[in-house]
Amino acid sequence: MPPKKKSAAAAAPAPAPIEEDVPMGDAPTTTEDADVNEDEGEESVGNDDDDAVSVFEEEQRIRILPGSSDTAASFEFMKEDHTLGNSLRYIIMKNPDVEFCGYSIPHPSEALMNIRIQTYEGTTAVEALEKGLTDLMDLCDAVADKFCKAREEYTATPKA
Repeated sequence: MPPKKKSAAAAAPAPAPIEEDVPMGDAPTTTEDADVNEDEGEESVGNDDDDAVSVFEEEQRIRILPGSSDTAASFEFMKEDHTLGNSLRYIIMKNPDVEFCGYSIPHPSEALMNIRIQTYEGTTAVEALEKGLTDLMDLCDAVADKFCKAREEYTATPKA
């Protein structure tokens, strides 16, 4: 017995109603009112270059994933990869208050990095993350300073 065919009306879902745009009161009405530089996330307000005010819009790039507690949490970093993940994991594991730290990239085609931190009692996962980020920035500054000093010494020596 052949399968029954559905009618065209039953097979296709009903189209969703079209929502109208709602005007935003604080949005610029013309492109001259606000110039947006998407690469830097910077917005210049006003049409006179002398009176332009720069406003930095920060996008939220870190969020705590559901199911976290004070001493154990997973964080999602947007637009990050193995470079930050492995470095941050290494630095956080150097903290004696941290019991476990690991990171993963959920899918190679997504620019997301997840990091899991578990701490002993007395400190929180958020504090461990903040300390890890601060320590990593300090380490990067020390490496940059040492590199610049070595480059200056190299360029200052006469070539034979």
